[in-house]
Amino acid sequence: MSNWTDKLPEAARDWIAGRRVDEVECIIGDIAGVARGKAMPASKFAKQANYFLPNSIFLQTITGEWADNPTGAFTEPDMILVPDFSTATAAPWTADVTLQIIHDAEDQQGKPVPTAPRNVLRRIVELYNAEGWQPIVAPEMEFFLVARNIDPNMPIIPPMGRSGRRAAGKQAYSMSAVDEYGKVIDDIYDFAEAQGFEIDGILQEGGAGQVEINLAHGDPVALADEIFFFKRLIREAALRHDCFATFMAKPIEGEPGSAMHMHHSVVDIKTGKNIFSDKKGGETPAFLHFIAGMQAHLPGAVALLAPYVNSYRRYVPDFAAPINLEWGRDNRTTGLRVPISPPEGRRLENRLAGMDCNPYLGIAASLACGYLGLKAQKMPKPECKGDAYMSETDLPYNLGDALDLLEEDDALREILGVEFCEVYDSVKRNEYKEFLQVISPWEREHLLLNV
Repeated sequence: MSNWTDKLPEAARDWIAGRRVDEVECIIGDIAGVARGKAMPASKFAKQANYFLPNSIFLQTITGEWADNPTGAFTEPDMILVPDFSTATAAPWTADVTLQIIHDAEDQQGKPVPTAPRNVLRRIVELYNAEGWQPIVAPEMEFFLVARNIDPNMPIIPPMGRSGRRAAGKQAYSMSAVDEYGKVIDDIYDFAEAQGFEIDGILQEGGAGQVEINLAHGDPVALADEIFFFKRLIREAALRHDCFATFMAKPIEGEPGSAMHMHHSVVDIKTGKNIFSDKKGGETPAFLHFIAGMQAHLPGAVALLAPYVNSYRRYVPDFAAPINLEWGRDNRTTGLRVPISPPEGRRLENRLAGMDCNPYLGIAASLACGYLGLKAQKMPKPECKGDAYMSETDLPYNLGDALDLLEEDDALREILGVEFCEVYDSVKRNEYKEFLQVISPWEREHLLLNV
């Protein structure tokens, strides 16, 4: 094997198992979390130190259009992509021996490109580290398995299960419901094992064909990398069995949406102790400050947690989506939940993010809110001990309002990076403008002859 393969993680080396690597995919996540990059023969990869892509990939919208560059002329200078060999992992669904490697984006002076989502998250983690803290996250991934949908004008429907019936809703935690599409789940497990990923659990959620995967807690950047990879492997597993996997926030009318709940804790780097718990096991002021930061800055962060017009269809009362900034202990109606845990595992669960968010940006935005709270040292509103679904909220209900709130939160923009926020705003307002030019079936049905 050539020298570069010695830098690979153990799981990647085990998967190669002495075989010749045929291809390497050099990838980076764009604003949407879509993998961009280049695929090349492994022999060529071994001879090159750097790879290049234009920085304009961060101005591309989800529809493939190009947003205006708010930072200057559209000259598309090249970025330098540097491989992070710690992320190297198999692409086990390919016919040949292929590796995927996430790359970091640097400018031609060797500085991190501020608009690259992975760099945005790393920036937030470094702010914590400068205070002697290490943030820990544990994400939950919800998604739907759906029947193949090749006509966008047709509604999305649940997949056909092994029983010959379409997957049914309202079967949360049902093992038999999971068994209906067990072959897809089997491939997800197999792909994850080949890629060296640890799944904490898989369960049936409340929607028809809706599945949740829990990941073990760990470093925010490493977990965001895993989610980035997981989205692809889950899609590939579904395609093997004649269905689609979708991470849309609300793909099926009348069914609940898909969230990416994030559990947050913070440890002291020197002691390894959870700063949310004191020596007696009680809650510390820092824990309450973290919650207060969430309540103060999440309205501005929603634009990153709910990045598409469809995201706000999930924020509907009575569909298990907590659309509030209340916090409570073991209370799933609150947007900010404190799960039952021992003192060393004390954490806060942010339940607002949709699964359609870019994992780097969603985690970065959530951690940024908590960081600002730790620095401001203010107290949160009183704990909600009842049904928070009935609470009033300061959260936005559409993408345009969310972008306005992000624009108004100077503290949040400063630590996420002003240049990044301007580029993000340009991309998202372009997408919102495109959406507003589309006439929906609802409008044709109810307005065409009635108004």
